[in-house]
Amino acid sequence: MLGLAGYPLALIIGVVAIGAAAAGAVWGRWSQARGLARALAGLDEAAQGIARGEGARAATPARPEIARFAASFNAMADAVEERERVTAQLAMSDPETGLPDRRALEAELAALAASGEPGVVAAAVSIDGFAALRGAIGHARAVALLGDVAQRLAAKAPAAMVGRLSPDTLGMVFAAGGAKAAEATTAALAAELEGPAAAGETSVDVALTFGVATAAETAGEPSALVRAAIAMDAARAARRKVAGFDAAAHGDPAANLALLGEMGRAIEAGQLQVHHQPKYDIRQGRTVGIEALVRWEHPTRGLLSPGVFVRLAEASGHIRALTDHVLATTIADQAALRRAGHELDVSINITARLLEDAGFVDRVIEQAGGAQGRVWLEVTEAALAGDPERALRHVERLADAGIGVSIDDFGAGPLSLARLRDVRAEEVKISQPLILDVADDRRNTRLVRGAIELAHSLGMKAAAKGVETNEVYALLAGMGCDFAQGFLIERPMPLADLLAFLAEDRATRRFG
Repeated sequence: MLGLAGYPLALIIGVVAIGAAAAGAVWGRWSQARGLARALAGLDEAAQGIARGEGARAATPARPEIARFAASFNAMADAVEERERVTAQLAMSDPETGLPDRRALEAELAALAASGEPGVVAAAVSIDGFAALRGAIGHARAVALLGDVAQRLAAKAPAAMVGRLSPDTLGMVFAAGGAKAAEATTAALAAELEGPAAAGETSVDVALTFGVATAAETAGEPSALVRAAIAMDAARAARRKVAGFDAAAHGDPAANLALLGEMGRAIEAGQLQVHHQPKYDIRQGRTVGIEALVRWEHPTRGLLSPGVFVRLAEASGHIRALTDHVLATTIADQAALRRAGHELDVSINITARLLEDAGFVDRVIEQAGGAQGRVWLEVTEAALAGDPERALRHVERLADAGIGVSIDDFGAGPLSLARLRDVRAEEVKISQPLILDVADDRRNTRLVRGAIELAHSLGMKAAAKGVETNEVYALLAGMGCDFAQGFLIERPMPLADLLAFLAEDRATRRFG
């Protein structure tokens, strides 16, 4: 049989069949390639999504070999996501306690505020006398105590995030319906949690103090956690269990925050001035030393109290630069006094953070080595009790270098008698509140007399701060106090006024 154009029909059918088979093979290969390309494109898109942090996953194609690859890819993506989650959690966790850290608390505060939750508040929580407890039970048990108190707070307030705000302070973030409701809630927590708490294998009785602040409502306002910490300090000072942030008492938060950015420029511009208050030797009847006190003459806000900017400097980390400036200026003023014929000891105040800073201690030793007289550091009892082992090591180094150490505000801090015995200090400065009432309060009289006798029994001198009347001066002299400092002797003054003071009879006049 003949077909088209006379060709045998069988031949035509065979050619068509071969062509159809070939076309089918080509179509199949094209279809497979297209499917493979789509699968690879999907994997590429998923990989890019993971790179962007979107947590993308690849679709599972029909072909088994590609499906296995996609499944492996997705398993890898799951592992990467889990590692990132754990890393992020660790990055926002306190390494000692495992609690959320300040960054985690700030993030929770921002998230709650952004969600529109009404009455978002932050609370700062301190364990009363924690510095003394840490000195008594050791650092590891003190950390365990913080962790136990945090767990108990979280159990009592399950809707709150509880974390570690600072080495000795816990933080809470929660929605409470406003400041008054938060104060009531925290007062109830303080009452419920007062009592025994676990500190490792031992148990310690604790009492808590809370500071409360609402979430920031205006741009530039300090974080609620910062304001809560300020409120907590105010509560402790007033011996209250709970206090809300008092903007009127603290001043303008935004303006205070602006001071932090201005502080470095203020040092360079000479706005931070060092004044000196004379220290009077009661037995010799003359001025033998001066204490450096910093003042800030702000171009728009006038003379600022150290109580405002020193606290801000400590909280922000500017305290090292500020104290370096005071130390250098004081040593330079001491040299100027010596050139004028006045050989006086000089002293500066340092914080707990600086006493624990080995680099700062090195700097003091270096500076004091070139001074034109004796240099003293005044440290509070709290500074010595914070990290006592490190503090004692640094005091030893200072004493070995010939630098005098004075325990400031003695009688107002947590330093134990056993710890006092171990400190290589040469002097205690009795707390001003005790001195102010020493003539009118019998208990204060006994306390001051006991402090003077204790200092002498340990081979130290005793100095009194806040001496304002001849009656107080005479009483202290009768108790055997060695030095007096206060408005009765003279107020703090700049170098030029100090030179005039020393040139007159006021520097050697008799009191009492």
